[in-house]
Amino acid sequence: MAVVSELIRSESDGTISFGDYTKAEKSKLEDFKHDGDVYKVKTFKEITKLERNGMFVYESVPGTSVEHLNVTENQVSFTVEGSEDANITLELEPETEYDISVNQNDAGKMKTNLGGKLSLSVELEEGSSIPVVVKKA
Repeated sequence: MAVVSELIRSESDGTISFGDYTKAEKSKLEDFKHDGDVYKVKTFKEITKLERNGMFVYESVPGTSVEHLNVTENQVSFTVEGSEDANITLELEPETEYDISVNQNDAGKMKTNLGGKLSLSVELEEGSSIPVVVKKA
């Protein structure tokens, strides 16, 4: 996997990929249209953030590159790469329990807060990517 040099792109499987953790300066792209939604991405080495229709979707600290982000009613899945371990926050349903899988290992269950935010940590090494699946329990 490599960084998403165009900041955000549509994939042939209907998912999106975004983020470039190698950038030293903040970069952003607004008004990216995909599947009837409008996306905005901000990314660089310190943070990567994605919004859909003005609403929070994904944030990582430090920045990451995400491929094949797929959001359905019951699951969020993607592959993530970064230069170091990252904290990832996702916007999901409020006060709902989710099963988390990181790098095909069970990472347990977590419940979102009142705002629907779920935070998890992933161990990353530059040049390798890991799959993350967050599924409604």
